[in-house]
Amino acid sequence: MLSKESIEKALQKVIDPELHLDVMSLGLIYDIIIDGTKVKVLMSLTSPVCPYGPELIADVRRNAAALEGVTRVEVEITFSPPWGPERMSDEARIALGI
Repeated sequence: MLSKESIEKALQKVIDPELHLDVMSLGLIYDIIIDGTKVKVLMSLTSPVCPYGPELIADVRRNAAALEGVTRVEVEITFSPPWGPERMSDEARIALGI
């Protein structure tokens, strides 16, 4: 059975190549919606011109799709609200010296 927690765990494997931290710890994942076997991930990037955006989106899609029972993954990018360091986990802020 798909759960938000299993998808979050899978997305912890998606590493931002610039910051070397996972998208969950960075607070880039805003929401995960499960509809049967379909998953929608609402996420942001650290900036609208993030050079790794396409790579991160593809990795999010690939890792979520690898879960048993997932037949479709949609990734939607939003900048509302804009991402900021306050969305990061305490561990991520410490790792980056913030």
